Amino acid sequence: MNSRKATSAVVLGGGLAGLFATRVLAAEYDKVTLVDRDHVTGPNLLRRGLPQGHHLHGLLSRGQQITEEHFPGITDQMVADGSAIGDAANDVRWIINGKRLVQTDSGMVCLTASRPFFESHIRDRVLALPNVVLSEQTDISRLEVGDDGKQVRGVWVFPEGKHETLLPADLVVDASGRGSRAAVWLEDLGYGRVPEEKHKIGMGYATRYYRIPDAAFEGNISVNTVASAGVPRGCICQKIDGGRAIVTAYGILGDHPPTDPEGYLDFIKSLAAPDIYEILQQSEPLNDPVAYKFPTNLRRRYELMSDFPAGFLVTGDAVASFNPSYAQGMTVAALDSIVLRDHVAGGGPVDPLAYFRDLATKAIDGCWDMAVSADLAFPGVEGERTAETLETQEFIAKTQDAASRDAEVSRAFQRVIGLADHYTVLHQPHLEAKILAS
Repeated sequence: MNSRKATSAVVLGGGLAGLFATRVLAAEYDKVTLVDRDHVTGPNLLRRGLPQGHHLHGLLSRGQQITEEHFPGITDQMVADGSAIGDAANDVRWIINGKRLVQTDSGMVCLTASRPFFESHIRDRVLALPNVVLSEQTDISRLEVGDDGKQVRGVWVFPEGKHETLLPADLVVDASGRGSRAAVWLEDLGYGRVPEEKHKIGMGYATRYYRIPDAAFEGNISVNTVASAGVPRGCICQKIDGGRAIVTAYGILGDHPPTDPEGYLDFIKSLAAPDIYEILQQSEPLNDPVAYKFPTNLRRRYELMSDFPAGFLVTGDAVASFNPSYAQGMTVAALDSIVLRDHVAGGGPVDPLAYFRDLATKAIDGCWDMAVSADLAFPGVEGERTAETLETQEFIAKTQDAASRDAEVSRAFQRVIGLADHYTVLHQPHLEAKILAS
């Protein structure tokens, strides 16, 4: 007879970070409860907890690989249900500094769909797991902590229409997003203030949906005109589910696209290349533009803390949220889940500080450094421009220029920004020679 005590985990937040975490924990714990304040299984897929859900979201190649690893066959299912698919470098038209990168086979899969589409497909797979329980329309109140304050033993919640309820757990994972209260809880418990790093970018974007003829895309599934220091405005026009296209225009430092239809088109017409404006001349708008603002990059440096309670971890945007124009958020959430999987493997106790150190080095640091360095290329963005930063920016500018003429450099560069390869591949001697010769 097996007398082993049943184990349980609770995940706070039903977005992608929470869904990935739940999938990982379900392989190690007897029961996993997923808590979200929204009605996530209801007809309105644009849930309250994702105010930016109306706008474009990109799943980078590495994120697609991890998603398929967690949920075998989900890529084919998404395509069958309406997602567009292609090669991330051959079927996506990238325009940087007004120059079109060479399109070439990269071996990376690109899936394009709306954020609710991605979430609903992944959520369906998670909720089909026999040991996963969903507690939706449930507000999170506070942590349950042992008498010595060193061990989190669960979380108190308010299910809609019910009294405050304790969900006991051997492990609580906070995936509640940028508005996470984990740092406040920890300070209240006497662990001190969580160090934070912020970079003000003053980004604003506006999104409009269209019906666009296939011929207008000229065989591409996405056209991406990237903002640069010369023209600090950008736009992405992408095929998505439902036979629609999504167009998200953006600008930084307060230079935001208007939400009136005429002003919106004028903003897109002012970009460094005319491609998207010309596509929209052949298209039928389905709604008026909708705006959203993203003022700062934010990173909570849990790995720098000297002490942390056992039985509690944080993941996703609750740890780091990036400039959304780089489309790293969903993929970083997927990378976080791989770190979480490594630390819960075997079912033993998890060392939270070791987890946060690995989260930093294996999932966040590279993407954070890439995003911050790119932001600092815009003269008005505040922040220290070290000699190393300036050298990196110069090298990336040369790489982008070379990628507009050389297929091998283009392939390597796009695999790096897709997080499929480490940036050091660009310094391989034969590639670096091509880049520095530009």
